[in-house]
Amino acid sequence: MRSKTFAAVLAGALLLAGCVSVPQRPGAGLWHGGRIYIATGNTTGVFYTLGGGYADLITKHVPGYEARAEPTGASGENLQRVATGDMDVALTLADTAADAYAGKGSFEGRPQKVVALARIYKSYIHLVVRNTSKITKFTDLRGKRVSTGSAGSGIDIAAGRLLFAGGINPDTEIVRQRLSLPETTKGMLAGTTDAMFFAGGLPTPGITDLLANAPGQFSILPLGELQQPLTYRYGAVYGVAKLPKSAYNTPTDVDTIVVGNLIVVSPDIPEQLAYDLTKVLFEHQLELSRVHPEGNNYDKATAPDTDPVPLHPGAARYYSSG
Repeated sequence: MRSKTFAAVLAGALLLAGCVSVPQRPGAGLWHGGRIYIATGNTTGVFYTLGGGYADLITKHVPGYEARAEPTGASGENLQRVATGDMDVALTLADTAADAYAGKGSFEGRPQKVVALARIYKSYIHLVVRNTSKITKFTDLRGKRVSTGSAGSGIDIAAGRLLFAGGINPDTEIVRQRLSLPETTKGMLAGTTDAMFFAGGLPTPGITDLLANAPGQFSILPLGELQQPLTYRYGAVYGVAKLPKSAYNTPTDVDTIVVGNLIVVSPDIPEQLAYDLTKVLFEHQLELSRVHPEGNNYDKATAPDTDPVPLHPGAARYYSSG
């Protein structure tokens, strides 16, 4: 979390005492002195790529502000860090954000203080398996070494739900590995991990690299049949979509589970700044799409649909302005 230096505290005390006149630092009067920190995700994931692009757009197009994207353990960590003020903006899976706002699931009894700027593109849940592990269907995951993503991340939560929906206890019927995407792909290549879950846009750089580095050694299994039990247990937050063969040069399209993504912020961010941060997403969307194709896969008509996480008043004003 940001901390004040002794010098800054002393200068403030002297100023209040009327003993000295301290020159205004650059960015004084702006939110956090003009610094904005964006919580993203694993370094080989789409959150990190797009978060970096978004930071560049803010720095370029929001006068007085400089934004910086930070790698993190993704959704769960991001929501907590925004709620505590350690980060200002974050990308997150919508299901994890809903739990955090309501104080449910892994946030049981601890509702997080966050609001939203926008619903953006959808994340596709990938189930990648080593062909030598002889996993050809979902139930074959029993007894296998399975990475469900960084501890407390959105995919860690979603993978646990998928496993339960498919009749597998994630804590007793698999060897659960909670690894970041870079650690997971290393394990898959080394043969110390049999299967992995990951939620991301298309294509996810880390998965692209994994499949390219070991042609024919991995497969992506379908998950679409689990939507009904997922919906029964957790509500209509998950959808089904085809993961197109063009994304990773797979033999066929793969039916899988998708979940929306949100951009969330601290409710303490000033209304005008929240308005400007939202405006950047749409007025410079073409620039963001050049960073990653998913930057083009959201629109102003559906972006305000962030329930149950409420919109920041500044974002709501942007959408109502036409």
